[in-house]
Amino acid sequence: MSSDILTTPLQFLKGVGPRKAADLKRAGLVTVEDLLYRLPFRYEDRSHMQPIASLRPGMRAAVLGDIKSAHLAVTRRRGFKIFHAVVGDTSGAIRCTWMNQPFLTDILRPHLAVVIFGDVKLDSTGLHFMNPEYELVSDDLEGVRTARIVPFYEKTGTVTPNMQRRLVWGALDQLPSAIPDLLPAEIRTRLHLAARRAALEEAHFPPNEANVEELNAFRTRAQRRMIFEEFFLFQIGHAWRRHATSTELKPYVPKVDDRIRAAAAKILPFKLTPGQRQAVKEIVDDMRLPKPMHRLLQGDVGAGKTIVALLAAIVAMENGLQAAFMAPTEILAAQHYGNIARLLSQSRFRVDMLTGSTPGLKKHTLYAHIERGTTNLIVGTHALVQEAITFHKLGLVVIDEQHRFGVAQRAALRAKGLRPDVLLMTATPIPRTLALTDYSELDVSKIPDMPPGRKPVRTWVKPESRRDEIYQLIREQLDAGRQTYIIYPLVEESEKIDLKSATEMADHLQAEVFPAYRVALLHGRMKQDAKDRVMHAFAAGQIHILVSTTVVEVGVDVANASVMVVEHAERFGLSQLHQLRGRVGRGEWESHCILLYQAPWTDDARERLKAMSSTSDGFAIAERDLELRGPGDFFGTRQSGLPKLRTGDLVRDRDIMEDAHREARTLVDGRGLSGDLLEFVQRRWQDQFGLIEVG
Repeated sequence: MSSDILTTPLQFLKGVGPRKAADLKRAGLVTVEDLLYRLPFRYEDRSHMQPIASLRPGMRAAVLGDIKSAHLAVTRRRGFKIFHAVVGDTSGAIRCTWMNQPFLTDILRPHLAVVIFGDVKLDSTGLHFMNPEYELVSDDLEGVRTARIVPFYEKTGTVTPNMQRRLVWGALDQLPSAIPDLLPAEIRTRLHLAARRAALEEAHFPPNEANVEELNAFRTRAQRRMIFEEFFLFQIGHAWRRHATSTELKPYVPKVDDRIRAAAAKILPFKLTPGQRQAVKEIVDDMRLPKPMHRLLQGDVGAGKTIVALLAAIVAMENGLQAAFMAPTEILAAQHYGNIARLLSQSRFRVDMLTGSTPGLKKHTLYAHIERGTTNLIVGTHALVQEAITFHKLGLVVIDEQHRFGVAQRAALRAKGLRPDVLLMTATPIPRTLALTDYSELDVSKIPDMPPGRKPVRTWVKPESRRDEIYQLIREQLDAGRQTYIIYPLVEESEKIDLKSATEMADHLQAEVFPAYRVALLHGRMKQDAKDRVMHAFAAGQIHILVSTTVVEVGVDVANASVMVVEHAERFGLSQLHQLRGRVGRGEWESHCILLYQAPWTDDARERLKAMSSTSDGFAIAERDLELRGPGDFFGTRQSGLPKLRTGDLVRDRDIMEDAHREARTLVDGRGLSGDLLEFVQRRWQDQFGLIEVG
């Protein structure tokens, strides 16, 4: 049989048939290769046979013996039958009982050799096995379910784990001794990876000397080989796409000299941190290359990403190029515009802002300035990607909180220039493993440190019953001239979920708890101009307590706010809680984040809030969030770049993903792609990993 067996549809595999094939297809298993690349989720050692005389109640054991007797008993319950068998070896005998499995009379017949595996029970008649697993054995004891380390598979419709063992065994039996391997031989040798054929067999049916703990940790040589193969093939597609775009040259390559360095230094309001300096160096080094920059800048809340991006914009503008700065909301765009315009007020560069609410006449005037090049830097929302806008010479695109924009919006702004440099920014720390999936085509810069003088926010986890203490802390802060956020998960009260609603609590807080202070409400259902009015009033200090939903999660910067209270904190994700905490601690005074929870709470919720109170490091929190929630929930529905994986796990196998990323980039950057690997990327890569578009 040739290796074509791998591409054979499962419906043609012996023992499958149309119904099982349909169930397997629903689980994403269409071909024999799909079946073989769906690894067992755990393994159990049944290779060591126990003498029957050594069995004790509560043991989980495998015994090898002969069937001494067997009979089917009819019960008073209609249609319910019990099959009994006695199995014996040289040391003794034991009773085995199967409920309502009359077909066993045709399988487990006297004098046949059998392996029995299960839990040893004790009742008034003595020791026995109840509904154990069984396997008729030949002289060589090559069983599939017993007498060996046994693989366990997830049930798929009508296809039971036992059936899958049989199907996998049959498929492996038809594989030739040598099959094509997409992993280059030099990589296999250098990383000590098993050959593909051997890895497939040993990952499903390990040799009996294999370590079961290693197997269940997915760390055997065979398992690591299969996981690495999948990650490497995923990364090779990204590396190839990145390499292909790097051959496109940009028409304007910025230069950096002493004059530009002096212009950049002149606008700096403070001394850069080491992390900021390193990020600026990486970004500017990219900008000076003939190929367009594609870089992601990660920095925790308040780490100073905007000043880094502005220094990159200075380099572009000093070279006669325009810069565009896109933010996801009008509030955030206005905030960026205010900060950037202030920093550039003494420079020769013109800064403008364009949003959806810019009046029509002013909008057309801005279009003209952008097209003529008299606007050097434009800050805006998605309005920047409108078809009516034409740039004179767009050289740098900065996209803040980039995950809030769709792939099409990001691409549309990039297309406004002639292959401009692109800098994506996020204050949501992304675990390294996920950055290697969703952003694998990008280079990544991180700002790990915080500006000097920033005091860490004190974080408290408190039960609902301590509410009066929290209100007292808020009063003390308000009396000192500070402001407060109070965050609720819902806008209006729900009968189904007993959560505090922002609307009702805002009224209650104003009328009964803080009548001497001004309380205002902010939520996502309000019209944009109403939201803007509330936020501007809060930023101006006219509102003392802002009751809000998570609409304030990203980008709102009010230095005077010193208290963040999150109601029902047990309902929020770790990264979201960290973003909310980042709204305070932006001034010179000590700030507080109080996470109020309502019992009963889950173990996961307890772990999340414990992590929040133990560290303020956003990257550490992101890694913990990934461990607790998994990659799908971490990103949510906005994520388009997570691969559909058959063998690897992005949390468990993060070290293997690092290796695969390095090897794929080294290979492609060194000699490009050709042969079977190139054909795989061009024809199968997108379908295999379930990717429509990678941002």
